[in-house]
Amino acid sequence: MSGSARETIEYDVVIAGAGPAGLSAAVRLKQLDSSLDVVVLEKGSEVGAHILSGAVLDPSGLEALIPDWKEKGAPLNVPVTSDKFYMLGEVGQIRVPGFPMPPLMNNHGNYIVSMANVCRWMAEQAEELGVEVFPGMACSELVYDENGGVKGVVAGEFGKEADGTPGPAYEPGMELHGKYVFLSEGVRGSLAKEVIAKYDLSKGKEPQKFGIGMKEIWEIDPDKHNEGEVTHTMGWPLGGNAGGGSFIYHLENNQVYVGFVVHLNYKNPHLFPYMEFQRFKHHPMVAELLEGGKRVAYGARAISEGGYQSMPKMVAPGVALLGCSVGMVNVPRIKGNHNAMLSGKAAAEAAFDAIKVERSGDELTAYEDDVRGGAIGKDLKKVRNVKPMWSKWGMLPSLALGGLDMWTNTLGFSLFGTMKHGKTDAAATEEASKHKVIDYPKPDGKLSFDRLTNVSFAMTNHEESQPSHLQLGDDKLPISVNLPKYGEPAQRYCPAGVYEVVEEDGSDPRFVINFQNCVHCKTCDIKDPSQNINWVTPQGGDGPNYPNM
Repeated sequence: MSGSARETIEYDVVIAGAGPAGLSAAVRLKQLDSSLDVVVLEKGSEVGAHILSGAVLDPSGLEALIPDWKEKGAPLNVPVTSDKFYMLGEVGQIRVPGFPMPPLMNNHGNYIVSMANVCRWMAEQAEELGVEVFPGMACSELVYDENGGVKGVVAGEFGKEADGTPGPAYEPGMELHGKYVFLSEGVRGSLAKEVIAKYDLSKGKEPQKFGIGMKEIWEIDPDKHNEGEVTHTMGWPLGGNAGGGSFIYHLENNQVYVGFVVHLNYKNPHLFPYMEFQRFKHHPMVAELLEGGKRVAYGARAISEGGYQSMPKMVAPGVALLGCSVGMVNVPRIKGNHNAMLSGKAAAEAAFDAIKVERSGDELTAYEDDVRGGAIGKDLKKVRNVKPMWSKWGMLPSLALGGLDMWTNTLGFSLFGTMKHGKTDAAATEEASKHKVIDYPKPDGKLSFDRLTNVSFAMTNHEESQPSHLQLGDDKLPISVNLPKYGEPAQRYCPAGVYEVVEEDGSDPRFVINFQNCVHCKTCDIKDPSQNINWVTPQGGDGPNYPNM
């Protein structure tokens, strides 16, 4: 809080976020110069606690960073053995053959992993090199120098009362200053959002686009388990209501990741992404796989989907944005972790070169040049039109034309140039009166579950006496504007049941925020049509605690 006495600690590089990008940066800095003082601050209760990604990992980023990762025991234990892709109807499916797919879509050489466990392992590698890694230390504020550049962060502030005033156990936190600050907070990070706005880093770029990804871990019948199998689907149940699809990954110990992604540029505010996910599991192909099994974990997270043309400028005085703070997901491959690692490595190398010649607090332009002109830029440029094609023309035309565009891009050209995204996901939401209400089946408690029951499997926790980390710009807008105009879609787009419109006899409707349920997906910050919800970092350690996700 402004005016409170805080201890100040000086580092060479301060890194906010212990995901694959931040940890890669930390490892690379210490590889280059073991004398550098590097700190990684993680808001989760432990490294990996907030990492939602049962992923198929392209190991190219890890290979570049730690070539002997196998010998060091990296938890990449399940190589992909088979790829399946289906178009679903309500009661059946058609398998799409692999031969028309561009080579970049092949998962040969990739691994099914828990990114939470990969990040835990990467944190161990960083600490062995001398990096200081502090979990439970949310970065709540940026610290600026006298010239307006970023010189550090505030971390470890605890004990505020619900109204934001210091409580009896208040701790003001510390200011951690660095020659450079790296923000690797993941999608829609609160500090990155501030930096992008303050320095107008999105000027001249397309709007960032997003999806909401929801995932359950299931333990299934061993006779149905096929370790290493990767399945993706499109089509039912979304149909023409929204873009998106599913993934089913068979990992170790008879477990499968069952996930569902809904693109957030859907028009119908009656759409209920969570219930689309639950309905998907009743498809005969999926239901047969899961029958007799049990769900053991749940979570949700926004995914950046804008790609090449939506990446903002990545540097400002004293600060660099890494990984999903920029948006480096290859959408058709559903992969971004390799690019996050490569971005951390590139940022570290740029900072090392700058510090070596006694620079500090300036723009690391070499980092941005590396990202746009190197492996990351090449990876994303090839697929840059897939998402805008889908948004503009729908699923089937975009499959054909997107496939053609990816093929020609492997040869170095595109028939379509670089397509634009147009509206933000919030602006894509249309008035409720233009659309039909969607009737969703009631969850059966065996294959499908209500939100609050599933949220308990995210093991999320927030101290109830602290200020809500979900802030309204105008507390009247949800009822005065969003409810009559859009049917207040926060009731539906949130995958954790945080938002409610409560209507009681004799009283006006009330908008209720159950922030304790929040799983930190940040969909509300993205999709609210009035852009009235601001997600900020809660106290350190609060939020989901994903054990193996």
